[in-house]
Amino acid sequence: AKDYELRQYETAKWVSTVIRGETQKEAMRQGFWKLFHYIQGKNEKEMKIDMTVPVTCLVKSGCTDFKISFFVPFEHQDSPPQPTDSDVFIEERKAAALFVRSFGGFASPEKYAEEADALARTLRNRGQPFHEDFFYTAGYDSPFKLFNRHNEVWYFKK
Repeated sequence: AKDYELRQYETAKWVSTVIRGETQKEAMRQGFWKLFHYIQGKNEKEMKIDMTVPVTCLVKSGCTDFKISFFVPFEHQDSPPQPTDSDVFIEERKAAALFVRSFGGFASPEKYAEEADALARTLRNRGQPFHEDFFYTAGYDSPFKLFNRHNEVWYFKK
């Protein structure tokens, strides 16, 4: 469709952390740095790992816990180094079909919520079943990139 796409993602490992009781913006900041330290060598192998995109944030309705994640690069998917920070963990996300809406600019939590609402409305209008109680935000750009920025919101297909 012109305002969203349906993607199939394979099973993959992500390095994640959960930040509780903060605003989404603050959770993203804290979570990003915890994960950044992991890829900079704060792991059992003291190995530097390439930064990947997207950086995702799991947003659940009525909840102030946010799970921030980095995709584990393909060369480390089979055995990612274990984190040494007890707040950071490796998770395997099962293969899934996702409805994705893309947008540009600098994404704030408010903008992500707006885009998620727009995607949810479109999916409901088209009779597409999806898990409505949570969505993911996905950011693809460094904060230093000023133009042609790429952001997404994801809903899981039922």
